[in-house]
Amino acid sequence: MNFDLNDEQKMLGEQASALLADMTPFDRLRSLIDSDAQWDEPLWRKLAEMGFLGVTIPEEHGGLGLGSLDLGVIMEALGGANAAVPFMSSIVLAAEAIRLAGSDAQQAKWLPRLASGETVATFAYAEGPGPVFATDCRYTDGKLNGSKSPVADAQIADIAVVLVEEGSFALVELDQEGITRTRLDSFDQLRPHFRIDFKDAAAEPMPGIGKLDRLIDLAAVQSAFEAVGAAQACLYMARDYANERQIFGRPLSGYQAIKHKLADVAVATELARSNAYYGGWASESSPDDLPGAAAAARLSGIKCFEMAARENLQIHGGIGYTFEANCHFYYRRERMLAVHLGNRGFWADRLLNARPGSQVQGA
Repeated sequence: MNFDLNDEQKMLGEQASALLADMTPFDRLRSLIDSDAQWDEPLWRKLAEMGFLGVTIPEEHGGLGLGSLDLGVIMEALGGANAAVPFMSSIVLAAEAIRLAGSDAQQAKWLPRLASGETVATFAYAEGPGPVFATDCRYTDGKLNGSKSPVADAQIADIAVVLVEEGSFALVELDQEGITRTRLDSFDQLRPHFRIDFKDAAAEPMPGIGKLDRLIDLAAVQSAFEAVGAAQACLYMARDYANERQIFGRPLSGYQAIKHKLADVAVATELARSNAYYGGWASESSPDDLPGAAAAARLSGIKCFEMAARENLQIHGGIGYTFEANCHFYYRRERMLAVHLGNRGFWADRLLNARPGSQVQGA
């Protein structure tokens, strides 16, 4: 049994990491925040040019037709770079929802555009405080009414897949009358969120029913890969600073307490990476194992990224809390990812429910 990535997957991850290292230096991230940019459009175009947007989109629709592990290595690279692109919204969630639940015509129309980057999509599932995946938004006779909030990347999206009643989806083009998009305050300044209000907005039903659980399990695995990449970046950042910083005539890294902090982060990150790999394997090869694998990957990803982001701040000390330092990019992203797709309690319940004979109320 091989527990490692194959050579092609490793090469894919190296290509993505090299591109992101070149195009997303921290000064670039600061300039995006200072200019109030909602995304890094040049990076998005480059990702499309290199085929990364179509990794899991079928070949007949302009993609590469690869698997979840291939997508995962790209997500890990994006997490490490803290990239300001709508990859999770457009590719991991919306494109996958169209592939799972869309009609043949919807897939033929939108998947090639998503793979090429011509179209950006988002997935609207929340409706403010309350259930994570809410269905008060109504689709009736070709019209969509209600609100979704928060919705990531909604202002730059051309279309949205909207969760409606009975776990079904509606597909709506966002540039039309009857739709209002309002920007919300977001702790992560590189991934803006919005409220979308629908008032008799024209929409199409998506025929696939009962696909929500599989969609969010697949997305949870990819979110874990993103968290692992970001945690690894925090670990390297903290290590490099500890090696350079001199305290009482010796490197900060020479102190045992600092070594223990770095070791704890390294162990948590490797555990989360293993769970993410297992989730990626289950996504393709063992659907029955996917619910438990996805929940385990999601929970360990949240934990390792939280530990890494906080220890990175602690090791940097006071300077780590300034805008001029780079720690805050990851701390902000960690706080956002901790609640995206549901918080720790939501996924803990799903993990318990995945055990044979278990049923947790409220999951």
